[in-house]
Amino acid sequence: MPQQLEYLKETPSQTAGPYMHIGLAPGAAGFEIYDPAALGQDITGPNAAGERIRIEGLVTDGTGSPVKDVLLEAWQANAAGIYAHPEHPGEVEAGFRGWGRVITDFDSGEWGFETVKPGAVMGRNGQMMAPHINLWIVARGINVGLNTRLYFEDEAEANAADPVINVIEWEKRRKTLIAKRSERDGQVVYRFDIHLQGDDETVFFDI
Repeated sequence: MPQQLEYLKETPSQTAGPYMHIGLAPGAAGFEIYDPAALGQDITGPNAAGERIRIEGLVTDGTGSPVKDVLLEAWQANAAGIYAHPEHPGEVEAGFRGWGRVITDFDSGEWGFETVKPGAVMGRNGQMMAPHINLWIVARGINVGLNTRLYFEDEAEANAADPVINVIEWEKRRKTLIAKRSERDGQVVYRFDIHLQGDDETVFFDI
């Protein structure tokens, strides 16, 4: 028996990829084996109120090069500032999950998803938090998922009072959490590039 062990091949080494695409977002990897909604490809459903928007961006490494095997998860409230949660039964629209999952394009590294713009949310300490989307990022080489937040540049007043943004001391660092608004073909698009390292490194939270 011992002599047979030399025929066994070593399991490929990885932290969170590249096989995470097959397991966590199989539809995007070309495997239509699960309900797309159940795996987070539909965040809002057809009945959600509010402004329909698109979020898109790029994840870059310390050299500024696109990282092309990233998975991002998003959590958000609806336009009324309410999360889809058992504590709020019947308070969100039918079909609104408030959760989504997307992977970067294998060629360009770009990622994106459609949703509705969330409303301001009441924080645990009783302070209102500016409209935002929570993002969790995993990829090869990232041993622990990275948590960050996306805020909207056209919510300047709410952002200025947000208790989380105000924890960040430097203005330059705060700007890494702000998505820029534009319009393309009649659709509102927010651009949010995530920098894993470098001078413009995105703020990540230890939660």
